[in-house]
Amino acid sequence: MKQHKPTSPARRQMETIDWKKILTGTRPTKSLVSGFYRARARNGDGRITTRHKGGGAKRLWREIDFLYNKKDMPCRIMSLEYDPNRTSFIALVQYRDGAKRYVLASGDMKVGSEIIASESAPTEVGNRMPIGKIPVGMMVFNIEIYPGHGAQMVRSAGVGASVLAQEQGYTLVQLPSKEIRKIRIENWASIGMISNHEHGFMTGGNAGRSRHRGIRPTVRGSVMNPVDHPHGGGEGRTQRGRRRGPATPWGKPARGVKTRRAKKKSSKFIISRRKK
Repeated sequence: MKQHKPTSPARRQMETIDWKKILTGTRPTKSLVSGFYRARARNGDGRITTRHKGGGAKRLWREIDFLYNKKDMPCRIMSLEYDPNRTSFIALVQYRDGAKRYVLASGDMKVGSEIIASESAPTEVGNRMPIGKIPVGMMVFNIEIYPGHGAQMVRSAGVGASVLAQEQGYTLVQLPSKEIRKIRIENWASIGMISNHEHGFMTGGNAGRSRHRGIRPTVRGSVMNPVDHPHGGGEGRTQRGRRRGPATPWGKPARGVKTRRAKKKSSKFIISRRKK
């Protein structure tokens, strides 16, 4: 982590990642980036659907390869780069046929090393193979939920899922949330853990950094009037919540309430729920 000079009260407590020691690329590859419209939590009518989002610095969209459809062809790591649209770092890889792609970088990726997506790939960090062929005890990321849909699970900075067992056409995997889930053995996964494991230790320091990230100010419900929020009202500082427990601004129960649909199709694949 990088400590900053205390030129102001906010700067004194700011902690960031020292990008220069980790990243090698400075500018993104033009053929793999594009502009995109950020809805900023508004729907097609312009109405706010998610509060506290808006503004932020302008971003370019990096096209990330989650399908890994160039099977059995090694690729070399050309650079490690920053992506403003996600918490992990990304790696620019070049295949033997000259094609370039962006992929999510694992924690141990280094410039010049090679990775491959193959059913017979060696069990080395960064390689990709069917999860049914990965030995028990190894960490994986970029896990497919449905065959051929590409990587959908375990893609945040510093996380990884643990392979617990191989049985009856399924692989038992413990996700970062401690949920234990069954994954079909023909689904693909990458070996290792996602890069940027220090992301959770960063301290913004001032409100401006949140605004640059597109996060708008949040007002606590307990300091509002009763007409504006169920937590509002009272003399002086009062406890958050009511007799019926904490609630959203619209009166619905919050904190600890189950939100998952009771008849969701994927529930049959969950062996143990995540810890609350």
